[in-house]
Amino acid sequence: MATAITSAPFASGVVVYCRAGFESEAAQELDATAAHAGVAGFARTERSAGFAEFVLTQQGAPDALLRLLGWSRLIFARQSLAVIGQFKSLPKEDRLTPLLAALPEGFGVRDVWVEAPDSDAAKPLSAFCRSFNNAFVQALRRRGGLDPASPWRLHALFPSGERCLLGLALIDHAAPWPQGIPRLKFPREAPSRSTLKLDEALQILLSPQERERWFKPGMSAVDLGAAPGGWTWQLVRRGLHVTAVDNGPMDENLMASGLVTHKREDGFRFQPRQRVDWMVCDMVEQPRRVAERMAEWLAEGWCKHAVFNLKLPMKKRYAEVQQAFELMQAVVARRGREIEIRAKQLYHDREEITVFACER
Repeated sequence: MATAITSAPFASGVVVYCRAGFESEAAQELDATAAHAGVAGFARTERSAGFAEFVLTQQGAPDALLRLLGWSRLIFARQSLAVIGQFKSLPKEDRLTPLLAALPEGFGVRDVWVEAPDSDAAKPLSAFCRSFNNAFVQALRRRGGLDPASPWRLHALFPSGERCLLGLALIDHAAPWPQGIPRLKFPREAPSRSTLKLDEALQILLSPQERERWFKPGMSAVDLGAAPGGWTWQLVRRGLHVTAVDNGPMDENLMASGLVTHKREDGFRFQPRQRVDWMVCDMVEQPRRVAERMAEWLAEGWCKHAVFNLKLPMKKRYAEVQQAFELMQAVVARRGREIEIRAKQLYHDREEITVFACER
């Protein structure tokens, strides 16, 4: 693996995929992360493009760059790639030749993904991306550029038919879904589509080993703001006993499972009688108020793990997120505890992020 990494092309920067409309937040996060890591450069964006770039002022090896600006550590990024080539006016009659020329002879990748940003402007490119993906794979195979042992995946991001950002992903450090989007199927038995949000959160914010270790039949959970039960349904299907806290009605089929106790109480005032394994919360309220309440649950030791949403304001969204996390750490620290925080703006999120927190 070391040989494959050191022989990789040099990168001019990083491109991250994000939700359209959140390019500024993705860029701010790239700037802050790079500054903390001592990486010199600047972020740039395009309105509603569905991606943001960080441009290096000095070129660097893509493996080092991806470790500094990895997808899993970025809140607003769905995918993170080291940019090895940018093409603004590819000829329609032959797009392949310039892209292949950007790859050194002898450099192999495990796979190729041709993608368009998740934006309104790029939606018409989906058919082109599928057909061009096949052509790209065949061309690489003919020149011996596909290597099943390579740690790299090649990405070609097409914001338009003539423009392309060519990037590399270290497969073990990258999102495993095209466009960085897990395509989840809505279960018909679930009471609401919000169930997909918690399903995606558990897949993205937890490792497979953590999911296996922390979700076992018979464990306990509290769902604050539960009605009609979309998040409770995800917990019940994993065999957890759930206390659903909401003044609204719960789904009748969910209540018939025998695993749900409904408490008609205010989620911001409810306290469990004993420590639970999980607390989840999807209540519409100011992010700082939610963050403070979630921190109280962790500081008091009422739960071991928590997943919750923070609804973001229209302006200064990145700053609001940082302030919420600082508030949580301060509340917990006053009680002599420490917590770990992970967060993502999920595909099924809108003007919000989803957060996982647990005691250290």
